[in-house]
Amino acid sequence: MKRNLLKEIEERMPTFSKGQKLISVYILDNYDKAAYMTAAKLGAIVKVSESTVVRFAIELGFAGYPEFQHSLQEIVRTKLTSFQRIEVTNNLIGDGDVLTKVLLSDTDKIKHTLEEIDREDFESAVEHIVAARSIYVIGVRSSSSLAGFLAHSLGMIFDNVKLVQTASGSEMFEQMLGIGEGDVMIAISFPRYSKKIINAVDFAKHRGANVIAITDSAASPIAPQASQILLAKSDMASFVDSLVAPLSIINAIVVAVSRKKQDELTVRLRKLEEIWDEYDVYDKNQG
Repeated sequence: MKRNLLKEIEERMPTFSKGQKLISVYILDNYDKAAYMTAAKLGAIVKVSESTVVRFAIELGFAGYPEFQHSLQEIVRTKLTSFQRIEVTNNLIGDGDVLTKVLLSDTDKIKHTLEEIDREDFESAVEHIVAARSIYVIGVRSSSSLAGFLAHSLGMIFDNVKLVQTASGSEMFEQMLGIGEGDVMIAISFPRYSKKIINAVDFAKHRGANVIAITDSAASPIAPQASQILLAKSDMASFVDSLVAPLSIINAIVVAVSRKKQDELTVRLRKLEEIWDEYDVYDKNQG
């Protein structure tokens, strides 16, 4: 069951010490700001010691302040409205070099994704994609661009790839009417999570399809229905999320699948090159 940290803090308020109550009140009113403060800075604001802040985190069952801070950051990403996100990211970036800070942050996300991704789930996902009767790819809102790229790339390898359009809820299910055992759904979802994709994943799972989730957390609402979970670090880049890490996972999937289907892919690409040449698809006068 997913932990409701803010509700827990509110309910336990009467049992806290005076210093812990001061921390609690500030967090409940300003969790979006507290999530990105060091223990020392949070303590200075509420006028308690850094050690009191650390003990507060431990009292709540966390191993230490960094784990507590991460939990707060997850709340920020899932609860904040778009304009609140802008304020938080502006505070984080400050008046510094935006380009450097954003690119370094993206680099860090890819690094942490590589360290934490489940290699067995990745290999299993690739095997299921290669063996699938049909491959359904779905992503909503900002994740739809990732879904489109993945579907296009897999479509270069297979004839059985279907990009699920999500503009209409009823039409979404019509496109998945034939999904079942032997099929694969690749679902891509990041905060703020869309109910459409949660419903689509639930539908696919109950029809017997293998669900591959590309998402940010094991606590993601699409994770419980997934047979393979590929976690990608994602965080706020202003009012939208940074999606470089999930895109890197998608690139890895395409490369791994293409290597397993290399002979068939070579034949397909040769045919495509002939068609592109015949119909003058690409400019040949470059360089």
